[in-house]
Amino acid sequence: MRIETLILHPAAQYVALAFGLVLCLFLFWSLKRDLHAAEDRSKKKLASFEEELKAKAAALDERWTELSQISHLLVPPAPLRSGLNLTKRSQALQMIRRGESPRDIAATLGLPRSEVELLIKVHQLAQSAPNASAARAAGL
Repeated sequence: MRIETLILHPAAQYVALAFGLVLCLFLFWSLKRDLHAAEDRSKKKLASFEEELKAKAAALDERWTELSQISHLLVPPAPLRSGLNLTKRSQALQMIRRGESPRDIAATLGLPRSEVELLIKVHQLAQSAPNASAARAAGL
């Protein structure tokens, strides 16, 4: 038999159709099998991640409990003193203008002497800054 007669035979079309259908069914079945295998692998990975997460959460809860118990032993730091607020600053500047000493200003306002001395230096710099800028402007 020649190939042309086989191809042109009326049953050849049905055989080719059946072969194609069987091939499609085989490919569909193998794809479904691969998808199920991938799904099973994903489920196993997810289960291992969940177990790992639960273990870490348990360790974290244990550490949290431990730290909560220890935190009761800690002493909070003492609150900071208010320091030099605007009212005290203005009072100190008035006393400086009247010529009082830093020791007297510190004792009167209840401030550290170093803060009063720093305020005096800043005040002197602020007073000299406009004079210096005016002298520079006149020189230009």
